[in-house]
Amino acid sequence: MSREALARRIAEVALLRGEFTLRSGRKSSYYLDKYLFETQPDILMALGKAFAAMLPPETDRLAGPELGAVALAAATAMHAKLPFVLVRNSKKGYGSSKLVEGTLKAGDKVVIIEDILTTGGQIVEAAKTLEAAGATVIKMIGTIDRLEGARENIEAAGYSYASLFTTADLGIKPE
Repeated sequence: MSREALARRIAEVALLRGEFTLRSGRKSSYYLDKYLFETQPDILMALGKAFAAMLPPETDRLAGPELGAVALAAATAMHAKLPFVLVRNSKKGYGSSKLVEGTLKAGDKVVIIEDILTTGGQIVEAAKTLEAAGATVIKMIGTIDRLEGARENIEAAGYSYASLFTTADLGIKPE
């Protein structure tokens, strides 16, 4: 699927209009429902392939913050033939109570795969969790950048960042 066709397909299945409150607390007249595009096999396969093509050659492992980026990290891992870990938002109160699920080795060079970025807050939190576990975050790649400060905040925190698409690529006009 071409990049343009993938952007159209994502917008077709996931763009909702109305009044929504975003994770950042900001109100928006549109919402990109990640679960509507991440649960479509054709879109998920194409995204995994696109993410895999953007990975630095020194990547040891991928990471997907819960819950939205887990399917994306898995699809990318299959295309790139790399292992991945899941990064929890908070420790669960049972089992191993870990913030990072899967195998993460000290010194691993990790790329974080994310779904939709508004301010970049969640992906920066995930990076800090991975670094506290001994990994080095070498890049962050988002599916869709809403163009509302994510890039600036991520780069100000010292991380390399790219996105597959912006809201402009999906035909969404700035609010």
